[in-house]
Amino acid sequence: MEYRYLGNSGFRVPALSLGTGTFGGQGEFFKAWGSTDVAQARRMVDICLEAGLNMFDSADIYSKGAAESILGEAIKGRPRDSLIISTKATFRFGEGENQVGSSRYHLINAVDAALQRLGTDYIDLFQLHGFDARPPVEEVLSTLDTLVKAGKIRYLGVSNFSGWHLMKSLAAADRHGWTRYVAHQAYYSLVGRDYEWELMPLAADQGVGTVIWSPLGWGRLTGKIRRGQPLPASSRLQSQVANDAGPQVDPEHLYRVVDALDAVAQETGKTIPQVALNWLLQRPTVSTVVVGARNEEQLRQNLGAVGWNLSPEQMAKLDEASAVPKPYPYWHQAAFAYRNPPPV
Repeated sequence: MEYRYLGNSGFRVPALSLGTGTFGGQGEFFKAWGSTDVAQARRMVDICLEAGLNMFDSADIYSKGAAESILGEAIKGRPRDSLIISTKATFRFGEGENQVGSSRYHLINAVDAALQRLGTDYIDLFQLHGFDARPPVEEVLSTLDTLVKAGKIRYLGVSNFSGWHLMKSLAAADRHGWTRYVAHQAYYSLVGRDYEWELMPLAADQGVGTVIWSPLGWGRLTGKIRRGQPLPASSRLQSQVANDAGPQVDPEHLYRVVDALDAVAQETGKTIPQVALNWLLQRPTVSTVVVGARNEEQLRQNLGAVGWNLSPEQMAKLDEASAVPKPYPYWHQAAFAYRNPPPV
């Protein structure tokens, strides 16, 4: 397994990490992802560790805390310093007025509860699951800095921030000498390249490593969704709730990308998901790609995305097939590439 630095930190993470959104299967939304139980989760952790993948990503809202609890059971008895545990909080977790957001009150409670569910004394990477505009960024950052100094968190990150959200937070951390965000968990795939317009240049400039979520485009790049064919029965897109909550993709754009993936998969002898994941692993600022799996077969297939590289010609073929028009001001900036070079 290839290891990479998490942004400008000295912390090394595997190129692939395992997401636990499939653990638990509570509620219609997460049931559409999967319903991995403790025994199955323990087996998946075994397979990952055998392959050199030792980073496991969760969140408090995944199956109402069940995903964290199942992960905690699955890693029980293993040397803690051989594992990298990341989790997230911000979204509503309870009915009370303060059981949501990034206030000092909610973050302290959320971290303590996550530690209990995970059965650990510390979280290697704690990420805000989304931006909360209510509390000042100073309240958020000072709270997280306190949790780092208390030894409950090792590294800090965010998820689903816009460019100005992230830059404002980084500037405040620098101004006050608080612990900086070193990771941004962001959506990025061959059918969702918005990340490249502003967040990628920001990450390169500020030394923020990107943790990619839904690298297969919300289950669209499995190779099972084809032009003129019905959705497979196991697809999360069969759930209207899951479909509506995820990124939307124009069908013709999807089919154009899948056609290109098909061609490259035949050239390389790899599967469509492996090609889609490998494309991401060669993109700038990417520290780790979070993969999910309903079963051992899917997990082993995803693990086959590392240990080889697409050729420059194959990368270019996928770039061309997945390109979409840039919004303003990015199309204007692209006309002056000699003054606004893309990240490398």
